[in-house]
Amino acid sequence: MSDLEMIPAAKPIIGEQERAAVDAVLRSGMVAQGPQVAAFEEEFARELVDGRTCVAVNSGTSGLHLGLLAAGIGAGDEVIVPSFTFAATANSVALTGARPVFADITEDTFNLDPESVRSVVTDATAAIMPVHLYGHPADMAGLAEVADEAGVMVFEDAAQAHGARIDGAPVGSFGTFGMFSLYPTKNMTSGEGGMVACADEEIARGVRLLRNQGMETQYANEVVGLNNRMTDLHAAIGRVQLGKLSDWTARRRENAAWLDAHLEGVVVPPVRPGCEHVYHQYTVRLPGASREERDAVVAALREEHKVGCGVYYPIPNHELVSLARFAPADPEALPVTARAAAEVFSLPVHPSLTAEHLERIATAVNTVVGAGS
Repeated sequence: MSDLEMIPAAKPIIGEQERAAVDAVLRSGMVAQGPQVAAFEEEFARELVDGRTCVAVNSGTSGLHLGLLAAGIGAGDEVIVPSFTFAATANSVALTGARPVFADITEDTFNLDPESVRSVVTDATAAIMPVHLYGHPADMAGLAEVADEAGVMVFEDAAQAHGARIDGAPVGSFGTFGMFSLYPTKNMTSGEGGMVACADEEIARGVRLLRNQGMETQYANEVVGLNNRMTDLHAAIGRVQLGKLSDWTARRRENAAWLDAHLEGVVVPPVRPGCEHVYHQYTVRLPGASREERDAVVAALREEHKVGCGVYYPIPNHELVSLARFAPADPEALPVTARAAAEVFSLPVHPSLTAEHLERIATAVNTVVGAGS
């Protein structure tokens, strides 16, 4: 099968419309944050978060960092986060001077488990920040209950969940703020960037100040800020992509449904009642597998069958050198996280897949997993 073309795990789609939009910005002479950014913020708010005020920034990590700062998070605070996610979630907390506290996840969706969160709440807890991992919404009702009991805020890391919903309500509309990443491999991109959906104008103004050296009016600096602005070049790309997102999401869901029906030997991604999954990743698990067994399956899929796949996230955050100082005292404190890190891998689900690609993916998985069982 060595002559087969590799099916990529992810494939950003950048077309002529995006190129034309960038060219128009270049011709306008206004390249930095300007009218394109303002229009993108308004359109994103209307299309994805039920009109919440949105503030564009230069990356998803910047969005988390500035959202936390605008909400008053800082030294002495604790923010409860999952360990099974990209490090940016915990990094953004640590960058404020606060302490990320790791809680465990659920077996099915890999999102924060409200009961685990409840078990690590302390007097220093200021907020809970779930990640809507892989595009499936976290249990916002359960987490809100814990937050209400503790009297703390909820923030949403919606980096991977553009358009996901719970009982009709969009992710990004539940917490004090919700952050969406616009990195090239996300369900839509601006080339690079992030969007912060804010519950009120005070938070939105805080993010605006912080992204722009602490000022809304030139040279009238009100706070110590950063340079985390989005450019009009990036916003122009994002506006085009936003118009395509609905169709792309429908394709992702169709591809996921086909894989659900044809894969054997793996646990396919469940969707909880009332939830709308947007399949940023199509993540399956090999129940009971060791890391070595999972990695052997992934290697065979890539090398023998040319099926690109990813392993997200093989090292939980609390085991990373950079974040180990925040690890729970009990090394066995996050058992579901440990199992997920050993058992899961993600298959292609992006909108560019053809029927032939899907057939190849299913045949490859069923062959490789079947051979190893």
